[in-house]
Amino acid sequence: MAYRGIVNADKRMSTIDRNIYGHFAEHLGRCIYEGIWVGEQSPIPNTNGIRNDVAAALRQIRVPVLRWPGGCFADEYHWKDGIGPRERRKRMINTHWGGVTETNHFGTHEFMALCELIGCEPYINGNVGSGTVREMSEWVEYLTTASESESPMAELRAGNGRREPWKVKYFGVGNENWGCGGNMRPEYYADLYRRFQTYVRNYGDNRIHRIACGPNGDDYRWMEVVMREAAGYLDAVSVHFYTHPRSLKAHSSATGFAANEWFVVLDRTLFMDELLTKHGEIMDRYDPDRRVGLIVDEWGTWYDVEPGTNPGFLYQQNTMRDAMVAALNFHIFHKHSGRVRMANIAQTVNVLQAVILTDGENMVLTPTYHVFDLFQVHQDAEALELTYDAGVYSHGSGRGIPAVSVSASRDKEGRVHISVCNLQHADGATIELTLRGVGMESPAVRGTLLAAEAVDAHNTFDQPDRVKPQPFADFRTEGGTLTVNLPKMAIAVLELVPGEDDVVIKK
Repeated sequence: MAYRGIVNADKRMSTIDRNIYGHFAEHLGRCIYEGIWVGEQSPIPNTNGIRNDVAAALRQIRVPVLRWPGGCFADEYHWKDGIGPRERRKRMINTHWGGVTETNHFGTHEFMALCELIGCEPYINGNVGSGTVREMSEWVEYLTTASESESPMAELRAGNGRREPWKVKYFGVGNENWGCGGNMRPEYYADLYRRFQTYVRNYGDNRIHRIACGPNGDDYRWMEVVMREAAGYLDAVSVHFYTHPRSLKAHSSATGFAANEWFVVLDRTLFMDELLTKHGEIMDRYDPDRRVGLIVDEWGTWYDVEPGTNPGFLYQQNTMRDAMVAALNFHIFHKHSGRVRMANIAQTVNVLQAVILTDGENMVLTPTYHVFDLFQVHQDAEALELTYDAGVYSHGSGRGIPAVSVSASRDKEGRVHISVCNLQHADGATIELTLRGVGMESPAVRGTLLAAEAVDAHNTFDQPDRVKPQPFADFRTEGGTLTVNLPKMAIAVLELVPGEDDVVIKK
């Protein structure tokens, strides 16, 4: 079946902030320890304790921002326990995630070194649930105050081996304070936020973007109260939403599922569009100029853990279904990029919808990783106006969802990128796009495809390349129309390049 649409390349809607492609790394399971941090004495190649293979993979996809230390862990984390000589650092029990001992070997200095190593902005989440105003204030001072200021926190930092302050742009004041961060009412949290943020100060030329804890999914009342009571004191507000098939009473394994579970998960993840629309409407009432950003700093799939693993470690496999979930969410974020300024997938390594899995010295890139790699062309590009017939895809339940999804952007060099998804598990799709205002007489088109034969196709340590991008050329341009023939369950990115006459394949 053919699905038709129009790309108005001369009508730019809003900038797709690079931070929409952000990540989240919590002290949870094997995300930090084993996934990112192995220590300087490890036989696994590392740079000051940080795995070289993982760092290189994250640089490849140009991770723009990384959120840490949580998550639920953030509101039981006391930052002074994670500085100084590692052998003297205070241990704690990670009560949220498995009841295991946290050594605090990976703390502030190690996290900031990780951000420098992969070239991303740090996003630090402060402790409101069990912390104090003073503790949060001193952490900001420790991070960002110059040594010559005679600051006691700067002196403490210098004593721990770092004289120069860091740049910290993003700081979250609490996490999930409606739940694991204190089971608070929105009115109570809004007042606490106003109090805590007062002492999240700017030192020198560092300017902090203060982020308030927003709602859980469709808790619109929480958003209403926080915006009403605190909009003038914040730069952004977060929202969390997981694609959780158990909420629809569906099978919840990451692999070994049938086609109806493929459909249910895609149906569920598309709810993100309604969430962002309704939360955006509430924000517009209190912030019509859209000064305040909406940050989706936890999103992704959440299934049962892999058999034989610690239930508190949230380790799951990652399939072509997860790749499609990622692509659909990115298209939704692009659509709402006038308000959505950042998103952080949960989580970077070995937890939930991870982009990387590790096992000892081995590392594998997941299908979700490859979507981040393909879609990085949209970072900081201008979202383009487009309309299209998405068709209807239904399976089993009688419900219908879009059969295809399309997004387009133009980068600073004038290249147009179009990402297209065929959500259907059994049928191919032909997408015909009329290109208006492209400004190229005979653009070359380059294509890359991510697809699989099975709904649960995934990469393993024995077969790490079962699902990976491939050159793609099943398209044609004629009379200002781009026609793309997608196989079933497929994601493709097409690049229109000015000044070339021949169609070439992107390697």
